[in-house]
Amino acid sequence: MIRVVYRDPESQREVQADFETAHIRVGREGSNELVLPYMEVSRYHAELLVGDKAVTLTDRSTNGTYVNGERVFGKQILNAGDRVGIGNVVLTVYTEEQLQAAWDEYNRQQAAAQGQYPADYYQQEAHVDGGQATGQPQAYDATAQQQYGAEYYQQEAYVQHGQQTADPANALVLHQQGQAVVAVVDTHQAASAYYGGESAPVDLKRRVHRRLLQYMDLKTLDMAKVAEEELRDRARNLLYDIIAELEADLDPTIDRDLLIKEVLNEALGLGPLEDFLDDDSITEIMVVNKDQIYVERSGRIEFTGKTFTSHEAVLAVIERIITPLGRRIDESSPLVDARLKDGSRVNAIIPPLAIKGPCITIRKFGKKSMRISDLIAFGSLSEQIANFLEKCVLGHKNIIISGGTGSGKTTLLNCLSSFIPNKERIITIEDAAELRLPQDHVVSLETRPANLEGKGEYSIRELVKNSLRMRPDRIVVGECRGGEALDMLQAMNTGHDGSLTTGHANSPSDMIARLETMVLMAGMDLPVKAIREQIASAIHVIVQQSRFSDGSRRVTHVTECVGLDDDGRLHLEDIFKYQQRGMTEEGKVIGEMVLTGYIPSFIPDFINSGIISDGSFL
Repeated sequence: MIRVVYRDPESQREVQADFETAHIRVGREGSNELVLPYMEVSRYHAELLVGDKAVTLTDRSTNGTYVNGERVFGKQILNAGDRVGIGNVVLTVYTEEQLQAAWDEYNRQQAAAQGQYPADYYQQEAHVDGGQATGQPQAYDATAQQQYGAEYYQQEAYVQHGQQTADPANALVLHQQGQAVVAVVDTHQAASAYYGGESAPVDLKRRVHRRLLQYMDLKTLDMAKVAEEELRDRARNLLYDIIAELEADLDPTIDRDLLIKEVLNEALGLGPLEDFLDDDSITEIMVVNKDQIYVERSGRIEFTGKTFTSHEAVLAVIERIITPLGRRIDESSPLVDARLKDGSRVNAIIPPLAIKGPCITIRKFGKKSMRISDLIAFGSLSEQIANFLEKCVLGHKNIIISGGTGSGKTTLLNCLSSFIPNKERIITIEDAAELRLPQDHVVSLETRPANLEGKGEYSIRELVKNSLRMRPDRIVVGECRGGEALDMLQAMNTGHDGSLTTGHANSPSDMIARLETMVLMAGMDLPVKAIREQIASAIHVIVQQSRFSDGSRRVTHVTECVGLDDDGRLHLEDIFKYQQRGMTEEGKVIGEMVLTGYIPSFIPDFINSGIISDGSFL
């Protein structure tokens, strides 16, 4: 027989469970021998195997099982007094022999309290003075007998070397081993401190959330048959009832309406991210883990102070995003790209790749499509450059927008694509569809990852190949990052002029070098000269977008890819170039785009097609 003792995180009552079986499964689902119905506990979290002399613990979870604060990898034999952390619960496991030894020791302490035990036994113990450990052994005397009698050993919680142990019997076992034990009063606070600590509002949200899940099984409810607003109304009414039940225990300063809103968002929406998604001034949302959420506002990263109630709540948000898109995330496929209903791009990654817990990055898409006039107003580019790029799109010039992460490439691509005449057939190809083109004749394609059997994957490269059979006038690829660059160049060279794409690079020359590398990634054994010839004939204009130290995003180069030099290298010529003049006292970058004086070689094409009439390309 073994006994498992823990304190219920909600009621704070001590729970004691005895088992006669030698194999005990621990988890959240009812099929386990020891059921811990808490969100932080996995469905099948761990198992205990009772041997002749010891209990062996095996971790079966993704979030981890901890013994005395150290994560268990595989199996571990439990010693007397070990604290087993499973989710938000701290267990102590006793064999029958350990319980008997603890009882014997308790009787010895009772006798000692009556002066029947040698004083030198107490000289190795640390005692409590005014609720604090003195840190020095004290001799047992009559005063100590009165102050540290039997009541001392009947406290609800103890600390061994500054760590918690949640059971009196556990403390007695430690005493039997001659280890110093100091009484503490509140086991829940001690356990919270042991796992990093959580504020009262978070604990309250977690408690209310669990009650809601008990009353309303959101996971088995057929969402397709229940409208979202109806589901929210049902959950909101239940939350009013739950708050009424807990009213006597609630702090009067807590905003009840805000509490209901936050629990509703976590249960049916995207939790604390909902408010950030509604804030138009925020462009990026970054969840590092359940306790750390950052946002980007005006190009600067800010810590929000908002939190999720648990790692599982973060994972639930990820699943809520990707499930309607037919995508999955689990240990075998721990990262995924997706999008929200408004087109915002989502990247999620979970353990074991994300060490601190599930991680989410959301690149927000504005509620209204950004226009080129908006970029001019923001100072991202000048009206001269906007007019020139519009002529390049109308003149069927192939354009690559180059830049770093978060520099605004996709926004600029969306604006330039809006210049394509409405009568043309456009095919867009993206990992996560976020382009919003105003034209009528637009076919939007999106990649798909492999299924559980490793089949059914469709990459950007396969979609680019397929688009050539769909009679496109223009092909717009969200981003080239691999072998699809070769297919894109071939499409640009085979009657699909006017195509657009983006790529990661720090300058136009870097973008050309990246293109060469990406073509090699296609697996074709092509000589470098052949690759450069492909690039020279396919790419007409490179637009470099950069993000500056003050958070502003600006076009810094508009460059023509002229052709090959005599030495076989690609020749680039800047048409426009940004010149930084300095910085203001507030840290704002001062500068302007200037004409370099170079006249693009394709200006005669603009004149012949009637795009310009006076020879000026501005």
